[in-house]
Amino acid sequence: MSQTLDATTIEAINGYDSEKRFQYCIKEVVANRQIWILVDEDGCVMLNTEDEDCVPVWPNQEFAQAWANGEWEDCQPEPISLNKWHSRWTHGLEDDDLSIVVFPNAEQEGVIVFPDEFDFELKKQAQKR
Repeated sequence: MSQTLDATTIEAINGYDSEKRFQYCIKEVVANRQIWILVDEDGCVMLNTEDEDCVPVWPNQEFAQAWANGEWEDCQPEPISLNKWHSRWTHGLEDDDLSIVVFPNAEQEGVIVFPDEFDFELKKQAQKR
């Protein structure tokens, strides 16, 4: 499972641009075999752009937990196994016409992809291992 990240590592990763955070997320998710989301009593946290409704995902518990403040302070990080993601979440998100915002930062900036694109990147990374 995932190792705990120290403050220096977290700060360095938070300084990455959206594309570099995307690549980091793909590698971490495959290495740790889990994806992190935020949930509350209503379910999964959603972010909205002008065009799309998105589910934010993070590579590690620490980054998801950092988002659980302000309007999301009642939310809890929740891991989803990579197998469960592939078998349920990708199709569920597609069926609900939702996108994924990968590893959004504090300014809510992240790479937005369709579920099948995210799945493709995860599987491509898994083949490299």
